[in-house]
Amino acid sequence: MRFSALLIGSVAPTLIAAHGKIAVVQGDAGGNGTAIGIQGGIIPGAGKNKITEPDTTVFGKTNIATDGLGKTNGQGKNTVAMVADTMAQSGSTLPQVTDGGMITGTFHIVTTDGAGPVSAMIDPTGTGAFSTGVKATVMQDVPGNKGNIKANGQVPRSLGYWALQARSIVKRAANVNQDFPIAVQVPAGTTCSGTAAGQTNVCFMKIANSNKAGPFGGVIAFQMAGAAAGTTTTAGGAGTTGSTAAGATKGSTTGSTTGTSATKGTAGTAGTAGTAGTAGTGSTTTSTKGSSVAKRFAA
Repeated sequence: MRFSALLIGSVAPTLIAAHGKIAVVQGDAGGNGTAIGIQGGIIPGAGKNKITEPDTTVFGKTNIATDGLGKTNGQGKNTVAMVADTMAQSGSTLPQVTDGGMITGTFHIVTTDGAGPVSAMIDPTGTGAFSTGVKATVMQDVPGNKGNIKANGQVPRSLGYWALQARSIVKRAANVNQDFPIAVQVPAGTTCSGTAAGQTNVCFMKIANSNKAGPFGGVIAFQMAGAAAGTTTTAGGAGTTGSTAAGATKGSTTGSTTGTSATKGTAGTAGTAGTAGTAGTGSTTTSTKGSSVAKRFAA
């Protein structure tokens, strides 16, 4: 037992290249996303650690209820503004979650220290304030033992067993390059108030393991379905007051055929949703030319 403790302590410093990341997520009501800092296809899944790990988020403390969005080797400190980059990869609609619904997705284990189990925390303000957030329930977890997994994807039987394997096989965490499903339930009654990448009513969810070599995981943005989620929209303007209808124009009274009385002007139709149009007042008049002809025949 004493030997195991000493052995674990002796190999711990070498296990600093441990990585697991959130590759893609979906809401149960639609929408897609990925973790802040993910660079997509430009990062290979298999290969040397230095080329597979640049977009894996590392957090400062193993406590899931710790503020901050973490950082990556490739881009440094994660920020709220980087939500725009995740949307450029995943689409214009963030994951949409029903009340008490689920976030599901893929957790990609890069190296042997980037495994499960994981925890999840929600920040309703969308700022990274997880210390005052709400704990979410992990319904489908990532395999692992205290953040460790074998290179073949099998869970080590104990931490002592894992330490022996690490001591005898690798000096750094070995590449795993495997995907595992994950599902997290958002507590009923959750409301989101954050703003990111032009989106309103945004929440952040932090998913991470508790491996002291990290911890590793990521932060995703999502919205509650039916809670005015989406971009800010301008309210429709009030209807314009109806103007007097064109039909209400005063009827004209022009004599038609020579000697024939002009037809009486038709009354105008009342204006719609406004002041009623004044009825046409065309009067029956005889053209000047028609009048003189009639008098001559009468004579």
